[in-house]
Amino acid sequence: MSTATPATQALRHAGVAFRTIEYDYVAGQDRIGLHAAEAIGVPPERVLKTLMVEVDGKPACAVIPSDRTLSMKRVAAAFGGKSAHMMPPEKAERLTGFHTGGISPFGQKRRVPVAFEATAEAEAEEVVINGGRRGLMVALAYADALRVAEGAARPLIAE
Repeated sequence: MSTATPATQALRHAGVAFRTIEYDYVAGQDRIGLHAAEAIGVPPERVLKTLMVEVDGKPACAVIPSDRTLSMKRVAAAFGGKSAHMMPPEKAERLTGFHTGGISPFGQKRRVPVAFEATAEAEAEEVVINGGRRGLMVALAYADALRVAEGAARPLIAE
């Protein structure tokens, strides 16, 4: 299967080093990121999940370790808002151009503000993030991921 997606094209266009990792995606998983981490044999703190949120009614993208949970209070603060909630899956798919389970912070159809969990960098130099298709991940340097997504490192996870 082809590894060309808007996400991998965005990474290639930016000139960053990355590698693709494919796995058998299983639909209906409760915790897709943890399933992906187990399937590819990478510690869950290095596998980052992409979550679409709305902050004061405006779309945004939060990227956190797959074994952690978002703090909506911290998400709102990270994007300069008062309240935040998860974006409905159908809306996330329309906005990003990706299917849920395959949403990437790279190459989204509509650009939105992006924040990465600040502690993720300390976990490992290389992180693994969805590559824009269910069952496709990309491994790259945390700093490159942050730069290509034009993201900011912020505290996002529940303590």
